[in-house]
Parts: sequence; structure tokens; C-alpha cells
Amino acid sequence: MELQRLIEHSRSSALARWWLNAALRRMIPFNRPHGFRVVPMPSGGIRVVVPARRTNRNHIKGIHACCLATAAELCSGLALMEHLDPKHIRIIMKSLAMEYHYQAKSGAYAEYAPSAEELETRVAGPLRAGQAVLHEAEVRVCDSQGKHVATGRITWQMKPWDKVRTRV
Repeated sequence: MELQRLIEHSRSSALARWWLNAALRRMIPFNRPHGFRVVPMPSGGIRVVVPARRTNRNHIKGIHACCLATAAELCSGLALMEHLDPKHIRIIMKSLAMEYHYQAKSGAYAEYAPSAEELETRVAGPLRAGQAVLHEAEVRVCDSQGKHVATGRITWQMKPWDKVRTRV
């Protein structure tokens, strides 16, 4: 599947958005119970919508902190893969830090829109040289009324697949 092409088509087509979300539910079964909906933003970047449903709530009827962190991670990872080809570049989360400002009582959404210029100079250039790159994504999480609920800082490590070494 061409993830980058599907994300691009999803910006203007409801059918392509449906296919994108169906594919993500199948490829990432861990996120399936949350019912996240991925919506590519028209100007670039990704929005992950977190529905206000029972499985996403904590004991005080707010959206669970870990649910918001998972949405921030998914949002930033997809936004990076929109610009980088996952067939050639391995992207893996190195660290995740969340700062919570407000309790979300309704649905929420996470947004991340990296600039193409920044990714070209700070990520793609060093990757072409064969180096591993660390990129920190700052994801804004808001409730359905637009109030800033949390800020996620996700550090991603990216490197060419031919430089990946795993122990057996």
C-alpha cells in the first residue's frame, strides 16, 4: 500500500479517507478499540480525532491520559511518514513525554503539521547522507471545543533501512 499517496488522496476524498482509516485499523490493531479517526488536514499535516466513548474514558469520565498520548504518537508518526518513504526509512519512537493542561470531558483531537522545509533540511538531508536522525515532534492536543488539553513531545529516530542492525 502506498501510504503517502493514500494520505494525499484522503485530503479531498471521503472514500479515500474511509480506506485510510480502514487500513490503519487493520495495520495497527492496538489502536482499534480507541476508534481514532485520521483526517489529513488540507494544508498539510495530520489530525487524529479521539471520540468521547466509554473505552476512552477514565474513572472520572474524562478522556484517559494514555489515550491522548497514543493519539499524539499516531498523529506525529503519520505526519512524518507523509513526507518520508517508510519503504526506505525506518521510523521508530525513541521517547514520548506528555504535559497535561486540562481534563478533556468531550472528544478530543491531536494535530501535527511539520513544515516541508524543516523536514528537508533537518531530516531528509542527513538521511540521504546515511546518518541516523532524531526529530522531536510537538503535538498539540485539544478538546472538541478547541481548548488546549495537552502537549505531546515525541522523539522519533529515523535511519535508512540498510543501516538498521538487529541482534539475533
